[in-house]
Amino acid sequence: MTLLENIHGPRDLDRLSQEQLTRLAEEIREFLVAEVSKTGGHLGPNLGVVELTMAVHRVFDSPHDAIVFDTGHQAYVHKLLTGRQDFSHLREKGGLAGYPQRSESIHDIVESSHASSSLSWADGISRSFQMTGQRDRHVVAIVGDGALTGGMTWEALNNISDDNSRNLVIVVNDNGRSYAPTIGGMARFLNGVRTRRSYRHLYTTSRWFADHFGGPVGRAFYRGFRGGLHGFLSRFSNNEALYSNLDIKYVGPVHGHDEAAIEEALRQAKDYGAPVIVHVITQKGRGYEPALSNVEDQFHAVGHIDPDTGEPIGGSHRQSWTSVFSDQILRLADGDPTIVGITGAMLIPTGLDKFAAKYPERVFDVGIAEQHAVTSAAGLAYGGLHPVVALYATFINRAFDQVLMDVALHRAGVTFVLDRAGVTGPDGPSHHGMWDLAILQVIPRIRLSAPRDAERLREELAEAVAVTDAPTVVRFPRGSVSNQLDAVRRMPDGVDVLRDAPHKDVLIVTVGPMAEMGLQVAERLAAQGIGATVIDPRWVVPVPASVIELAAQHRLVVTIEDGIRVGGIGTRIRQDLRAAGVDTALTELGLPDVFIDHASRAEILEEAGLTPQNIARDVVAQVLGSKIPVARPLPDDAEEQRRLGADRQ
Repeated sequence: MTLLENIHGPRDLDRLSQEQLTRLAEEIREFLVAEVSKTGGHLGPNLGVVELTMAVHRVFDSPHDAIVFDTGHQAYVHKLLTGRQDFSHLREKGGLAGYPQRSESIHDIVESSHASSSLSWADGISRSFQMTGQRDRHVVAIVGDGALTGGMTWEALNNISDDNSRNLVIVVNDNGRSYAPTIGGMARFLNGVRTRRSYRHLYTTSRWFADHFGGPVGRAFYRGFRGGLHGFLSRFSNNEALYSNLDIKYVGPVHGHDEAAIEEALRQAKDYGAPVIVHVITQKGRGYEPALSNVEDQFHAVGHIDPDTGEPIGGSHRQSWTSVFSDQILRLADGDPTIVGITGAMLIPTGLDKFAAKYPERVFDVGIAEQHAVTSAAGLAYGGLHPVVALYATFINRAFDQVLMDVALHRAGVTFVLDRAGVTGPDGPSHHGMWDLAILQVIPRIRLSAPRDAERLREELAEAVAVTDAPTVVRFPRGSVSNQLDAVRRMPDGVDVLRDAPHKDVLIVTVGPMAEMGLQVAERLAAQGIGATVIDPRWVVPVPASVIELAAQHRLVVTIEDGIRVGGIGTRIRQDLRAAGVDTALTELGLPDVFIDHASRAEILEEAGLTPQNIARDVVAQVLGSKIPVARPLPDDAEEQRRLGADRQ
């Protein structure tokens, strides 16, 4: 058996020698490459934290000591060391989650994938331990250096430093990257430490002495030299000055792939009896050449890949939603010099990289700072520009107040492009973009669009950036674009009619790529003799007038969206129908207001009842009057029932 196979919990690490720990680190990296290449996942970040995670679990006693990851995508090694070594269904339904998950293990605490929150968690947990007399318990927050670009981190540090008698260790995992290279003044400071020749030279010199003399003498010299090195470098690089005003002890920088060095620094921090920052310099993608050679993001997240070459295996050859946006925003920017781009540490994932490559002075990566990004966009709009803020849909949740009070209140012309909207699938509850429609539609004057295919994305993005007096939103899902669905006609207010029916029984209102499902439902209804008109409003908020007019002509309205039902587009249409005096029955279909676990998009939609078969079955029952809401009767309902009966025969 391998060393890894004999690790069933953190305490199994205690009996290993330094030589065995080195071999275990190699086995873990081999395991990660072999397993994650089959399922996809966050490979690069986890290859970089192997020794760090081992050291944390040797020094601290989880779960008695609380370990918090920021963010949790760097917790694969933690899962391995806490007895979870079946990665065969990682990020798949029924398999291990890609982030910490309390239902999996008592060693997991924070499940959210949103960055920069760990220090606030650590502040609360450590304060709770102190107030309840649990003074033998420690809290460890492992913070990726990208998370330091988020404002919550510094708000938490400010509060932690106000009460410096708690057992709290903050480990800064400094690899110079979040998704891509970390940006900003803090990043420049840490990069200066990481690349300083004195650090690299002194470290390698100490290693040479240890290797040259060998045995107890060499190891004793190395330990002593390394301790002096940490103190010297912290003063020489002025790192202590960075945190001294916060009254927090600083230890480091520490070589992030020297397990013994990290362990020693962590023991010092643990024994200090007050908050300590341990600065650990790691290498993302460590030990795997294809990751190290990847300039874009060092395999931050991969799909199925060849473990030997790192090349993608299979996958769709169709264009992705992100790439369509990437090409179109550049095309629009070529023709309009007022268009600028903003993103939060996601230049490549959101598709702004082409824009930035051609017009670097017009694209701003603000780090993991969505609140700042949105308010800065309001300022750019005030100055005469049109900002396009590109984020994952889940992250707009963090900036709601800024969209409401800084953008909308001031009638700022800002466009928000929300990638990964709706069901995202394998990354779990905090990555689903299912709340954006419900959250954002309450904002006065906002305009929300949901393109159904690539052509509509190009079209609606162009329309969005033309709006100068209100916020606009263009949202689209993860993955490959849907099949192109051309309208049979377009209403004067821009609503696309995708299917007309001779009998005005059901009006199906689809949101974005749910249009394809709506058409499939209509076909099933037609087979039952029920006429269904299918429309795509394109701009779903405010509700176009023709949607109300068409609803008045039908017996039942069915809305289909991939956001939550509560407060969704269906609810908005229902309210507008009642305000207009239209009494057509309406059933709104969407996602339940629960946290949805990781699974494929198809599995999640099926569990929510969002399949053509399920929807058609319910609609038939509603038209026939056996299921609520019951379709509105026609003036000659008896004749209508005879028609339906004849058609179904």
